[in-house]
This record gives sequence, C-alpha cells and structure tokens, in this order.
Amino acid sequence: MRGRILMLLTVLAVGVAAVSVAPDVAGQAAQPAKKPAAGGIPRMPDGHPDLQGIYDLATLTPLQRAAGSPLVLTDEQAKTLEKQVADRTAREAGPVAADRKAPPTGGDGSPGPYGNVGGYNNFWLDPGTQYITIDGQKRASLLVDPPDGRVPALTGQAQQRNATRRFRPTSDQAARDDDPGFEGPTAYDDPEIRPLAERCLVGFSSTSGPPILPTYFYNNLHQIVQTPDRILILTEMVHDARVVRIGGTHLPGTIRRWLGDSIGHWDGDTLVVETTNFTDNTRFMGSTEKLRVTERFTRMDARTLRYQFTIEDPTTWVKPWTAEYTWPITNELIYEYACHEANYAMGDILRGARLKETDEAKKSRQQ
Repeated sequence: MRGRILMLLTVLAVGVAAVSVAPDVAGQAAQPAKKPAAGGIPRMPDGHPDLQGIYDLATLTPLQRAAGSPLVLTDEQAKTLEKQVADRTAREAGPVAADRKAPPTGGDGSPGPYGNVGGYNNFWLDPGTQYITIDGQKRASLLVDPPDGRVPALTGQAQQRNATRRFRPTSDQAARDDDPGFEGPTAYDDPEIRPLAERCLVGFSSTSGPPILPTYFYNNLHQIVQTPDRILILTEMVHDARVVRIGGTHLPGTIRRWLGDSIGHWDGDTLVVETTNFTDNTRFMGSTEKLRVTERFTRMDARTLRYQFTIEDPTTWVKPWTAEYTWPITNELIYEYACHEANYAMGDILRGARLKETDEAKKSRQQ
C-alpha cells in the first residue's frame, strides 16, 4: 500500500495531505513505448534512447554506508537485511490495541514522529523492500566516490558558515528541534520560516532534486516525459515538475529557481543534465550558490534506468562526490498529490504559537 500523505516535518503538528483520484496529467503527453531496437533499449524517433516511463525509486540502500564497510553486500547479507525489514513490516502491520494508554504530554521522548504522540502507523509507509542491484551486485550505499562511501568533509569555510548562521531548513532537510533557530522565540512568527515540505512547496528528502534521492518513506514515483528539446521529470510528492532544456546555456546568475536551472545534452546514449541557479532554500545539504549538480540518465534495458549524480561545491565540500542507483519501471500510476488543499496544520501551527504566547503572558502577569 503506497502512502499518499505528506509528513509535516515539525514537532508541533501533523498535517494530512488530501489525495484525489485523478490520474497523472503528465502521462497524457508521453509517447507509446517503442520496441527495443538493436542494443536492447527502446528509442525515440530521433534515435535517442526513450527514457519515458514511471519509475519506482523505493530502496533500502542508504545514501552513505557505515564507515569501513564495503560497497558490495554479499547475497547472504542482503537477504538477511531484507528479511529483517520484511519481518518488521509484517509485525508493525498488525492491529493496534484499542485499550492502549494515551502517550504522555509532550511525547515519550522516543525517536520517530513527534515523540510517539500519534504519527501515522506503518500502513502508510513504503520505504522499499530491497537493496539496489547494479552490475549484478547488491549495493550497501548509493555513494560510490569517494570509495569509502561517505560524503566528503566540509571545508573550513562551510564549518564556520554552519556554526554561525541561523539554521534554515532546506528541501532536503528536516526541521531540527535542537537548533535555536528552529525553536527560538520567532520560529513560528512567519510561515516562510517553516520548512518547505511543511509549506507544501517542495517534497522533502530531495525527492524532487536535483539530485533526486529516494525518500525512504513513501511517495516514491517519478515520471519522465520526453521530446527532442525538453525532458520533463514529474515527482509524485508535491507534484514537483522539473523541465530540462536540451542544449543552450544557463540563465543569468541573478535568476534563481526552486529546482535550479537544468540544461541537458546527449553523450552517446546517456542524457547528461547540469543544474545550477538554486535558491538559498533548495541548495542541497546546505551548500552555497556555487552548487553544481551533474546527473547522468542511462537506459540499461527496456525497464531500468541507471541514475548517477555528482555534487560539486568547492565552498562546502573538500572535493566532489558521486552516487548512483537504478530506477526500475513500474506499472503503477501517479495520482494527484493534493497538499495545500488540506494543509490545515500550517495555520494550526501558527495559531498554536500565538495561543502559547498568550498563555505565557497571562502566567507572567499573575506572578
């Protein structure tokens, strides 16, 4: 069962996104699948590989792997880990006791949604069931370079920047409740201070990209629609639609976009996409205006894409880094992700903050 609800990344409220039953609109523009030509991959009339389709990005493979561990899992290791997830899923899918006690005020302090005060149960989650397989090998991380499978160290400049700035959640980050900027006296004064996913602007976990990452949660589908001069990448969560222009040059640096400015070109049978011009709210992992993301989309066979990306920002990381994973085609459909239409929690969050201020003021006057 696929979860179709956006988790608001806040410790104060949960907003439930309403989902309609209309099928995806982008799919109406897609051309019929071509029969694989020589080489075993379908092609467009212009001869380029046909990348079109709906892909399910759910996977158990994390971005990074544990320090000192190898990139490749043995078959036995992968089966053991996948079975553990399957067993936990089956266990958590069981009925909830109707006579259970209410959680303590403020939560019980456990990790997970809101201190176990009522996030959704396992029924809504769809984190994946398998580790990705590339070149016949089960992968322990998406990250392949550096070889240790870890994001490179931050530059001294980035460390200083992060230590002195007020925390501002970006599209790939959850709001941190341990940061003064998030929990400070003005954190709930303005809706624009709240995280982008909480505001129904961009999906969380960099699901819209670039780079496009699994959510490890739900809403895993992406659709590609292709023409000779444009590539559309539609993300299920928050229905983000990213348009890649084939050829041309980037926009002036003064023009910034939520998903950046993407220019593509063909390198043989691989679509190479370079993206710059991100806003300061959507720079991956707290990077700067110098962020450059290079993606490579390669049709491996009629039902699988290989997706690779390289992150470059010399003011944030000491060196570039690269990750990759496979996108399998699915027969599932993308349905409308209606978020703003039922995002009552944003108003409730701000009203709750005003009510708390009022109560505290009353208590102060009574003392």
